[in-house]
Amino acid sequence: MPLRKWIKSANFAIEGILHGAKTQRHLRYHFFSAALVLLLSYLLGVTRIEFIVISLAVIIVISAELMNSAVEAVVDLISPEYSEKARVAKDIAAGAVLITAFGAAVLGYIILFPYLSSLFSEGFKIAKHSKEEISLISVILVLILVIITKSYFGKGHPLSGGMPSGHSAIAFSVWVSVTYLTEHFLISLLCFVLAIWIAQSRIAVKAHNAWEVAFGALMGATVTFLLFKLFS
Repeated sequence: MPLRKWIKSANFAIEGILHGAKTQRHLRYHFFSAALVLLLSYLLGVTRIEFIVISLAVIIVISAELMNSAVEAVVDLISPEYSEKARVAKDIAAGAVLITAFGAAVLGYIILFPYLSSLFSEGFKIAKHSKEEISLISVILVLILVIITKSYFGKGHPLSGGMPSGHSAIAFSVWVSVTYLTEHFLISLLCFVLAIWIAQSRIAVKAHNAWEVAFGALMGATVTFLLFKLFS
């Protein structure tokens, strides 16, 4: 079925991301930095355009690091022994990452410096956001945390197995977001039941054990709840 093929292809793609996060410490640093920068942008209350620019810079840096890892893997496969040309290829790929990271740092400085400098004159104030915006950042941060946690434990596939269950984390994050968005008991209850069903299905198909599902559910719900408390 097309959907099953798409899910399988997505699993391979995300497996590549996880493999990079497991084996490349610089990629793990980029994921940590991405989470911190995006959270800081929300705390400081950057404009929507500024947030889009920062997000694009983060995406470009992580993509460049992934491409660099892919180039290194291919070079090692083709030339397992030392080769000057292999060294040059790796250095050029690493240089591309350096340029994108430096450019992202400059963009971040230009955008965030006025907000950070205002902290000294006006004091620290947490910016408030709409519920829709909080729902978006919640899903993004939960996904990043799932990737980081899976890379730490180093087991399972991105969409099947490993600690924590990404399906459960996203399902319970959505449940908390829907609860805040609708403020309707029945809708929240229905979404909670669906989240439980998704979590239980991961155990039923033996993709995860109970601890992995529970940890994912707790992670998704807790992170989203704290973000709503912080920004709303």
